[in-house]
Amino acid sequence: MWCSGLVIGLLILFMEAALADDAVAWQALREGRAILVMRHAFAPGLGDPPGFVLEDCKTQRNLNEQGRAEAQRWGVRLREAGLTGVRLFSSRWCRALETAEHMALAPVEPLPALDSFFASPVSEQSHTAALREAVGQLQPSEVAILVTHQVNITALTGIFPQSGEGLILELPLASPPRVLLRLAPP
Repeated sequence: MWCSGLVIGLLILFMEAALADDAVAWQALREGRAILVMRHAFAPGLGDPPGFVLEDCKTQRNLNEQGRAEAQRWGVRLREAGLTGVRLFSSRWCRALETAEHMALAPVEPLPALDSFFASPVSEQSHTAALREAVGQLQPSEVAILVTHQVNITALTGIFPQSGEGLILELPLASPPRVLLRLAPP
């Protein structure tokens, strides 16, 4: 009997510590001491069709209704977390832009450093260096959200995120970045 009480007590302590860590991560994000890097919301398939055109969404893999609803829930979640005055950056791929637009947090700023290099893996290092440089140019205390692709997040952090997953990363970015919180899709 005392053993089950001990286990319950330890679980409660663990949960309280995890919640405290979550609160610290969210506070760092609100204060611009961290950034949120997220994979675009759900878009069925893998990669893009052959011959896709960046400027033509009809030629790309795009969000479906599930992905659009997921992006809207992200916006609600972030507003409820107290994020205001956000700079919202996105890859120029339509599924990332649409994710950012449906979040409805701020005007979307396309950022080529967030573009997918899935079809050109040899550009991984240059893309990741450009992303690090762009993050390094953020103003102190600037609240930033970056919507990108799995390959970009994996190259930066070593983590393979699911669609719609987000990572709060401590600033300045270490190598690899320190993950303060991993956020499942809402």
